[in-house]
Amino acid sequence: MTIRHLRIFVHVAETGSMSLAARQCYLSQPTVSQAIRELEEHYKVKLFDRLSKKLYITEAGKQLLLYAKKTLSQFDVLETNMEEFCSHDFIRIGATITVGACLLSSVLNDLVALQPSLRTYACVANTSLIERKLLEAELDVALVEGIVTSPDLKTIPVAEDFLVLAMANSHPLAGKKKVPLEELAQYDLVIREKGSGTRKLFEDYLSRRQISCRIAWEATCLDAIKSAILFNGCISPISVRLVEQEVKNGKIHVIRNLHADWDRQFYLVYHKDRYFSESMRLLMDIMHRYRRPEFLDEMETGVILD
Repeated sequence: MTIRHLRIFVHVAETGSMSLAARQCYLSQPTVSQAIRELEEHYKVKLFDRLSKKLYITEAGKQLLLYAKKTLSQFDVLETNMEEFCSHDFIRIGATITVGACLLSSVLNDLVALQPSLRTYACVANTSLIERKLLEAELDVALVEGIVTSPDLKTIPVAEDFLVLAMANSHPLAGKKKVPLEELAQYDLVIREKGSGTRKLFEDYLSRRQISCRIAWEATCLDAIKSAILFNGCISPISVRLVEQEVKNGKIHVIRNLHADWDRQFYLVYHKDRYFSESMRLLMDIMHRYRRPEFLDEMETGVILD
């Protein structure tokens, strides 16, 4: 039984004639008769009585007519909506929390400006969750700062980033131009949750130097991290992009690592079997506009000594 069978049946039921239904459907009368016969065989009921060369719909036929009209109506809605959907480009973009907080809104605006008909869906989460969503086809592409581990995902570096140690200007370390790494052990840290690319980069750095720090806060929310910095005396390893305004307005002081230990890339990530669409190419090009944050070059900062 197909939608075609139901359409033919409705025409026959409403006209009361195989020949009239055939003309309306642009089919031969034997084709219409065959469709009705196949429906009756499928449901094992008689749909029409044939008396004196006239058709009379049976009770079973009336019941099928009721459901057939509803089904065809829903199918027509489905067809219309899918035609409208397919007339627009659609892209599902994932972003890790750092990228989502500092770049995603601007990047999406740039993307839609280049493709006005583009419809977008965005999901912001940590690296491990974004990776899972890509693998399960819940996202088309993602922008991440963490290291992606699955061999089924392709990664393309699209922008540069680096971590800084952020603290309130009133913090004891804020007045020092050079800070030995060992001193960090004396102070509380606010750090991202497990699964975060930021956290992994910083913890791997400390582990290589056999330094342990005092984690006082774990947070996913950027506002919570900044509150812990500004009001609770915490230090945070954080993307320089996320504290740009606070550094510029004098609320937050940062300590830099002048080596490459805290440098990282933002990556465009997608499944190796997914078609690399025009929207994905534009997304990659747009990310190149945000290549590297340079505002610290004109700011006074501290330097970590390790």
